[in-house]
Amino acid sequence: MENRVYICYPGGKTKALTMSYDDGKLADRRLLEIFRKYGIRGTFNLNSGLMEQEIRVRSEEIRDLYRGFEVATHTLTHPTLARCPLTKVAQEVLEDRRNLERITGDLVRGHAYPNGSYSKEIEALLSSLGVAYARTVHSTGGYDLPENPLAWDPTCHHGDPRLMEHAKYLAEFQKKQYLILLYVWGHSYEFDNADNWNVIEEFCAYIGGREDIWYATNIEIIDYLDAARRLQFSASCDLVRNPSAIPVTITTGEEIYTVGPGETLRLA
Repeated sequence: MENRVYICYPGGKTKALTMSYDDGKLADRRLLEIFRKYGIRGTFNLNSGLMEQEIRVRSEEIRDLYRGFEVATHTLTHPTLARCPLTKVAQEVLEDRRNLERITGDLVRGHAYPNGSYSKEIEALLSSLGVAYARTVHSTGGYDLPENPLAWDPTCHHGDPRLMEHAKYLAEFQKKQYLILLYVWGHSYEFDNADNWNVIEEFCAYIGGREDIWYATNIEIIDYLDAARRLQFSASCDLVRNPSAIPVTITTGEEIYTVGPGETLRLA
């Protein structure tokens, strides 16, 4: 057997796309229609303490509107966290998480930093509050997987003039020895403000519906990568065990294997 064993995304894919949108404004309704039309998936970061404002999606609409997407915290009232006492940060994040879990009936484990504001102390605090990852607003222009999930830098904002270049790069990338991720973020109301809904429509129409791309929410990516890191291999890498609850796909270069939860598999 060839001694090369690579982690893949689900189904043996090596390319992924995820989206992240903040604030829960009414324009999310139109954005979700576009995402569903083209099979795009992602995460919506909500401020549960502001939901009764007329410009925002109301709490009673949340569960159905965002069904099939991830709902994540964005703090209760959208403060600039690095200027707040850590006690206040804890209150803002934990109360938002509790409210969103009550509203959605599901676990809420993701976060996006309001105004992109955070610190090392806040990163450590979020981990103790059950937050698995937190998105920044620092666009890298790259396609790397998150090294530090609690300071997860996206590829670009949807207003980046290179947005379609990034989409084309992902679509045309064929180097199977790499795992790459295109991560786009923004605010849905920005399309209303700029009267340019065509930007996201064209992006999704181009990049959506491709069999070689994994379309995922933020938390799905984090959980999958965690499960992949937990795989246990024999010294010869011909035997693999998956102790996690998530199936993980690997390849030897010739064969693709999916190792189920709790399964021990011999690689031919």
